[in-house]
Amino acid sequence: MYYTYIVRCADKTLYTGWTTDLNRRLQAHNSGQGAKYTRSRRPVTLVYAERFESKNEAMSREWHIKKLRLEQKENLLRNAGKNPACLCLEKESL
Repeated sequence: MYYTYIVRCADKTLYTGWTTDLNRRLQAHNSGQGAKYTRSRRPVTLVYAERFESKNEAMSREWHIKKLRLEQKENLLRNAGKNPACLCLEKESL
């Protein structure tokens, strides 16, 4: 399985990525071993994830989400429950 995910950083910005293991990737971001963008914006909280069968699908979705404006990303998060591909996550930071 492959996942496209969004984390909310401590400064309230959003970071989008893809992974094969959400827990490992979240730990990497929070330990400073993740993306350069998140290293100075810890801790991060997982706020959105979608599951895919292929790496190409996950990477394509990541690219699509990264191209969205902030307003569109926030709308995606607000409407996550309506998206059947979205994994149900606690939205406590939204």
